[in-house]
Amino acid sequence: MRTLDFDFLLPDHLIAQHPPTERSASRMLHVGGIDNEISDYTFKELPHFLKAGDLLVFNDTKVIKARLFGKKHSGGNVEVLVERVINEHTVYAHVRASRSPKVGSKMRLSDAFDAKVSARHDDLFELVFLSDEPVLNLLEKFGALPLPPYITHEATAQDETRYQTVYSRHLGAVAAPTAGLHFDEATLNKIKKKGINIAYVTLHVGAGTFQPVRVDDIHEHKMHSELYDIPQTTVDLILDTKKNGGRVMAIGTTAMRALESAACNNTLQAGSGETSIFITPGYKFKVVDRLFTNFHLPKSTLLMLVSAFGGFTLIKKAYAHAIAQQYRFFSYGDAMLVEKNEP
Repeated sequence: MRTLDFDFLLPDHLIAQHPPTERSASRMLHVGGIDNEISDYTFKELPHFLKAGDLLVFNDTKVIKARLFGKKHSGGNVEVLVERVINEHTVYAHVRASRSPKVGSKMRLSDAFDAKVSARHDDLFELVFLSDEPVLNLLEKFGALPLPPYITHEATAQDETRYQTVYSRHLGAVAAPTAGLHFDEATLNKIKKKGINIAYVTLHVGAGTFQPVRVDDIHEHKMHSELYDIPQTTVDLILDTKKNGGRVMAIGTTAMRALESAACNNTLQAGSGETSIFITPGYKFKVVDRLFTNFHLPKSTLLMLVSAFGGFTLIKKAYAHAIAQQYRFFSYGDAMLVEKNEP
């Protein structure tokens, strides 16, 4: 397939710049089912689509304050976006500057501490933070929340709360698992009271999630990699759910990628790893029965994943419907409940 097959024209006013007043106040498009329906609902109606014994799998990663500003020792401004924390003093990062810093050079960040370029790995710079304080402490003190590139305002106090899920707990992401932003404590409690189970995986979302595919043939695309962890308790809940006739629903494409990565050998296994799984139409899903997700960027790997799950033609129609009905798109936007398309 071609990258242009996943392109669409989105009016700027449909790109959500701010979250709704309440987390659960968004709309929800239901896609798929026996008649391949496309139907309009609200997020608060989601529990009506669930039954006792179903399982919802959430990504509990937490967004770090990954953006730092400073100056190179040789002069010139720099902007650093931490992509991955390697250890207490080392990170991989994107660095924007008039001239790329050389290995061995230093920079002063936030006028608070120095960082040294110790290596370069393709587009990423390996930086050593020259401080006694651990990286995560320095980011919390001096960093800024890295809002997506299509959100035009600087991060505010509201964003620091609303660009995190209410169940986030493992620091490491530079982008939120946005499907989870709709869930508040009241919704989670309502779901649990209905006898629906909840499990967690961790996948630290990287900045590559926002990058469009830039090659003509999608199979020539080099996928970015991300770290994930699947607890044994989650594996056990998934196997029990399947055994008892329940449905496994991934809350977001990141939860989906973690689960499918852990089942790449056709057997779901607990543990940690690094995944660069690229899911495109024709992929046979091994774990997930339903997907709850936001609307994704044109020509993105995430739109390709959703098209693989819900069916290319049906997802294309769903996106056209969403645009016509003025749904709000991307991180702070509305949601979709997608049924798995069975070829």
